[in-house]
Amino acid sequence: MIAAMIFGILMILLVLVDGFEAMILPRRVGRKFRLTMLLYRTLWPAWRAIARPIVNNKQRHTFLSIFGPFSLLLLFALWAMVLILGFGLLSWSLGTKLQTPNNSEVDVFTYLYLSGVTFFTLGFGDVTPLNTLGRVVIVSESGIGFGFLAVVIGYMPVLYQAFSKREVSISLLDARAGSPPTAAEILMRFARGSSMEKLDPFLAEW
Repeated sequence: MIAAMIFGILMILLVLVDGFEAMILPRRVGRKFRLTMLLYRTLWPAWRAIARPIVNNKQRHTFLSIFGPFSLLLLFALWAMVLILGFGLLSWSLGTKLQTPNNSEVDVFTYLYLSGVTFFTLGFGDVTPLNTLGRVVIVSESGIGFGFLAVVIGYMPVLYQAFSKREVSISLLDARAGSPPTAAEILMRFARGSSMEKLDPFLAEW
């Protein structure tokens, strides 16, 4: 039980720190072990390997471009699952007494269910804690879940604007560097136009 309690608390802290660093902290994070970094280092090589057999360049680049927004949604889902698991293990390790429908048997999955319902603030009320410490944990999870969802919802428009700005910039780059843009195409087009002296300001701007 002690090990489950420690593991649950560590999972909760890991996600809260990781989410704070990724969505709120404005500076670069130098810490080596992060849940976000672990996800991307695991998922990106697999995604790239799937894209490698695609012969058509345009289709391959389109497939690779999906990775950014898709992986972000996957990261949010991972954070939510780890928080739910962490709070579920914490309630289970504390031996929180639960009131269940028809006094059915309580196991670890009941605590995970209660944790999920609480995190997403669904408020079913079919499973409720009976002791004070259990209620404190559930109220804390409800507050964290509400705040987490609010930050994610507020973060999405900002991120969408950043992606849109990037896509506009890449579209403007097509005229100079081809589609998809390449460094070799930039050099060739500037050379053909006898305007190599304009290359340095162009690169400096980008």
